[in-house]
Amino acid sequence: MTTNSLIDLQVESGIATLYFNRPEKRNAMSDDMRTEFIAALERVAGDKAIKALVITGNGKGFCAGGDISGMEKRMQAPQGEIAFNGWHRQQRVHHTQTLLHTMPKPTIAAVNGAASGLGADTALACDFIMASESASFTWSYINRGIIPDGGGMYFLPRRVGLPKAKELIFSGRKVDANEALQIGIADRIESADGLVAAAQAWAAELSKGSSTALALGKTILNQTFELPANQVFAMGSQAQGICYTSTEHRESVMAFLAKSAAKAER
Repeated sequence: MTTNSLIDLQVESGIATLYFNRPEKRNAMSDDMRTEFIAALERVAGDKAIKALVITGNGKGFCAGGDISGMEKRMQAPQGEIAFNGWHRQQRVHHTQTLLHTMPKPTIAAVNGAASGLGADTALACDFIMASESASFTWSYINRGIIPDGGGMYFLPRRVGLPKAKELIFSGRKVDANEALQIGIADRIESADGLVAAAQAWAAELSKGSSTALALGKTILNQTFELPANQVFAMGSQAQGICYTSTEHRESVMAFLAKSAAKAER
């Protein structure tokens, strides 16, 4: 790719493909890269012509996590500013991950290589993970004396269960693609050459239905582990009321009725 941007966003046939574009650093997330990532996520969320999002990495890696040079710079700040600077950075990290997690359309992480630390968390923030045969995942925060700050402590137990999540976070060990599929981190494995195309095709399949229903359904599904059944039912009732008024619902019902009437006349 020839773009000089740290984030390369391409849109074709309603499917957005976002490439982390810092291959010389294995797509480690710098502050500048995060700023571009936020802007790209906001664009995708707000563009009704975009139906789904695929995220992948340019080069051999998906995302190596947080930028080490940025960590060094933060440690060189005056002692009295380190904590507040860290808090401010965390607000940006959480804002980014929340934008991705709450994206009102299907999201797929096409993990083309190593997804480490924040990179692994970013993959988990997507609805689905498709891994290449050379992909790997590691929650390597423990090796830097820190804890997962990109949502890993929330997302990982929901995919693999609490004991396995603890084991992966406490050890920081590497999980290859086959184990990732076996324990539920990855949903599918594809060849490296066909990974992005396969993810784009899956994204198109997932997003061919009503955008209104998809957005409302995803919003509720993202909260079902934390909410009691009666609250989920209530949210579903409200969302269904909105769906009843949508253009997609009206057009689909009218098309079905017209098709049924045509059959009856034969």
